[in-house]
This record gives sequence, structure tokens and C-alpha cells, in this order.
Amino acid sequence: LCPNVASLKSGNTPYVYGRRGTPTTRSFEDAVSALEGAARTFSLPSGLNAIATAIQAVCQAGDHLLMVDSCYGPTRHFCDTVLKRFGVETTYYDPLLGADIASLFRPNTRAVYCESPGSLTFEVQDVPAIAAVAHARGASVLMDNTWGTPVFFPALKRGVDLSIHAATKYICGHSDVMMGTISANDGHVKRLSDFVGQLGLYVGGDDCFLALRGLRTLPVRLKRHEETALRLTRWLRGRPEVSRVLYPALEDDPGNALWKRDFLGACGLFGVVLKPVSQKSVTAMIDGMRHFGIGWSWGGYESLIIPSEFERTARKFDAEGPVIRIHAGLEDADDLLNDLEDGLARLKSS
Repeated sequence: LCPNVASLKSGNTPYVYGRRGTPTTRSFEDAVSALEGAARTFSLPSGLNAIATAIQAVCQAGDHLLMVDSCYGPTRHFCDTVLKRFGVETTYYDPLLGADIASLFRPNTRAVYCESPGSLTFEVQDVPAIAAVAHARGASVLMDNTWGTPVFFPALKRGVDLSIHAATKYICGHSDVMMGTISANDGHVKRLSDFVGQLGLYVGGDDCFLALRGLRTLPVRLKRHEETALRLTRWLRGRPEVSRVLYPALEDDPGNALWKRDFLGACGLFGVVLKPVSQKSVTAMIDGMRHFGIGWSWGGYESLIIPSEFERTARKFDAEGPVIRIHAGLEDADDLLNDLEDGLARLKSS
């Protein structure tokens, strides 16, 4: 509350209206900003809302957006529906383009959107090269940094203007909060602040309290996720049922050189390309899992497994067989390995 009318009208009193933030929401946002090296962070109701908000804050009718072809499926759907209806044209680009993305720029290209590694197929992008091209042409660079987290990928140091997270996943970390964040550099704070305020976007203090709890254990959890994922992926790539493993931290992954250059670690999410086998066999493998849950999302304490389906238009992803996505949680790695071994036995026998 304000002590008097003059204070009310001055606009200088903090926390005068719930949607403008509370000490709890600001504490969470400031903590994320410190990790990101950002001028300001905004908390949003979900990861997808953060994606949509960031794009709409920098694009308007008549603009052109360059969207990575390996983006999160709902991001593609948003571009193909809402953005199209609002007069923004989207071009999907090959995630491996790097500086060659320059050939796709138009006079009205306002932003480039990255997601590295790519959703489901895990291509690592040359984000600094893309950012240099975009900034030379006056375009903003947005990135879904959920896989890398602020701990493993310093997005703003790599040239990103708006770093976006599905905080639901690793930042919150306990599968009990829905939230997204956008961390902005100095040049993008005002336009983002105006847009968030105009839409009335806000996250409750209780959720931010839980997110702050998650931040306190983020580095410790990520280390465990990474250790388990490395153990699982190294085991899987030696299995006769597996064609290849999609995980940039593996030495033989096509994106490993860029990952080593730009990332500080790897999370627990990876893909597995199986050798040719029927969908019935894949279903039998997945349905019998004891320690891997079958479900969307990831980044919490539990291990998950799903069959992967994805759309590509700029660059075909050639898979030798069915693709599955695995999230290595915080369970005992031996239990997870045994579960996968039993699953691969079902794959062969079904």
C-alpha cells in the first residue's frame, strides 16, 4: 500500500499492483538473470507462453521470422497458425546452416530463432555465427535454451538477445510447477516489459517460491542427469539393436565439436535411433518399462521414454529405424540400465 496519494500517483513505489511483481517473483527473476547474465528476466505461465511472448515482442505484421527447422513442435504450430494469422511470415531453416543463414535474410527479417540442440533430433547449432549474421542485419536472436539451461549454455554471451526457458523442466525440477522465463539483454528489456505488461502476463508468488527452491539444487541435479545420461548413451550405442544415439556430449556425435566449444555440460535428454523394426516391437519395448515413465515433458526427477515423431521441411532427418526419446532422471543408473536391457529384449522378441 502507498502512504499517500502523491506516492500512489508517482509510480515510483514498488509492488503497487500484483501483475507488476512481488518480492518473491522478483527474487526468482533476479536469480535467473544472475545465472543468464541478463539485464532482466520475465516469468511467464508456461514455456510455450514464453516462446510465443518473445516472438510477438519482436515481430509484427509484415515481418519475416527465420525459425530453426528442428524447433519444438508446438513452436512450429504457433508459427504456422497464430503468427501467420497476424501477418508474420516464417521460413524454416536447416539447423546446420551456421553463417550461411545469411542467404535467407530479407529486408523485413526481424528475428532468428534457435533451439540447440534441436528438439527430438539434437542437432547442435553454431549460435555465435548465426547471431553475428543476424546482428549485422539488425535482427534479434531468440533461443530456446531449455536443454542447455543457464548453467550449461551462457546464451547471452553467445550472442542471443532473448534466452527462453521452459522453466517447468530443469529450472523448477520437481514436476510440480508450470512456468516459462525470458531473459533479455539491455536492448530488449523495454519492448519485452511493455509487451508482457500489456498482455497482463504474470506468475503467482507460490510458483516462484517453488522455482527458487528448484534453482538452489539445479547444478547438483544437472550433474547427476549428465552422469546418468552419459552412462546410458555409451551403453546404448554399443547395443546391436541401436543404429545410433543422438547426444552431443558423445565423442562421435556430429555436433560434439560445437558442443565442446559452446556448452559447459549436457543434460539428461537424448534420442536413440533404432535399427529397422516394427512399431509393434517399439510399443512392446516401451509399454513394459518399469523405471521409465511414458509421458511428455522432461527435466524433472523421473526418467521418461516416448516414441518420437517430428516434422521437418528444410532438412530431412534420415533415420534408419524408429526414433525414441529418453530422459535420464535421478533414479539409480543400474536400475535404468537393467530396465533398458529388458526393454531391448522385448524389442527383439515382439
